[in-house]
Amino acid sequence: MLFGRLKQRFAKTSTRLTGELAALFRRGDGARFYDELELRLLAADVGTTASLALIDKLKGHAKRGAGDGLDALLARLRDEIAAILKPCETANGAMPAPRPDGAPFVIMAVGVNGAGKTTTLGKLGHQYKSQGLSVTFAAGDTFRAAAIEQLQAWGRRCGAAVVAQHPGADAAAVLFDAMASARAKSADVLLADTAGRLHTDRNLMRELQKAKRAVARHDNTAPHEMLLVVDGGAGQNALAQAKAFHDALGVTGIAVTKLDGTAKGGVLVAMAAELALPIRFIGVGEAPADLRLFRAHEYADALLGIDDNAS
Repeated sequence: MLFGRLKQRFAKTSTRLTGELAALFRRGDGARFYDELELRLLAADVGTTASLALIDKLKGHAKRGAGDGLDALLARLRDEIAAILKPCETANGAMPAPRPDGAPFVIMAVGVNGAGKTTTLGKLGHQYKSQGLSVTFAAGDTFRAAAIEQLQAWGRRCGAAVVAQHPGADAAAVLFDAMASARAKSADVLLADTAGRLHTDRNLMRELQKAKRAVARHDNTAPHEMLLVVDGGAGQNALAQAKAFHDALGVTGIAVTKLDGTAKGGVLVAMAAELALPIRFIGVGEAPADLRLFRAHEYADALLGIDDNAS
């Protein structure tokens, strides 16, 4: 179950956020309590903007006399975190339906090195195939030979076509050919991989813009999803990545990976508060089913270690 797995992974985060706060709360030292809670939110990568907003909300709630116990205050904190995250939740993630004109729905994955783009696309392809959709992969990460081989392995695993060229080939050319192939085969979905790059490297970001234009030459509405893949353990650096990629490419959705390997999970709150971009997927394991649609209340519950079915 996703909630159980998230709660287990975030056990250290929830302990750091809420552990030992009861003693401070019982002493009635409100100023020290809120200062300590703010520090713990920051330590969990919630970010300055969101942390200050959350503390202000809790203080305002307390002044109105609503809720007089620690459990009530933490439940309020959970609800306020969920309220920040909720606008970033989408009804069905980036799951495409076949387009009326028969053209493929194009998802182009971008991000820094090691974020998990190729694996994320492989998992998506596996899920789409299980829904009966036809899938084509574009091996646009031509800088890393292993990425081409990895995507080809995913293609064999789920029975999807893979368009690839030799290592070092022009990524824009690969995506252009893949788009032509996907259209010719009436594929429902085209999943385009790209090479990882530092978000601060302007020349490499321009190469991504070129690849994006190559896809649009076949369909001026494509790519239909510019999916930024970020490592959940990257902390506040993930926020900087999101800002840079969005400025350069117009990110339409975010997938946060490797949450099963981090003791922090607050960066999603920071991204939601400062960017308000859709969070499509979260990755909590290695299996295709471990790439899951993002759910705000479920995530907030896990972050604070609250098991509340009513949420």
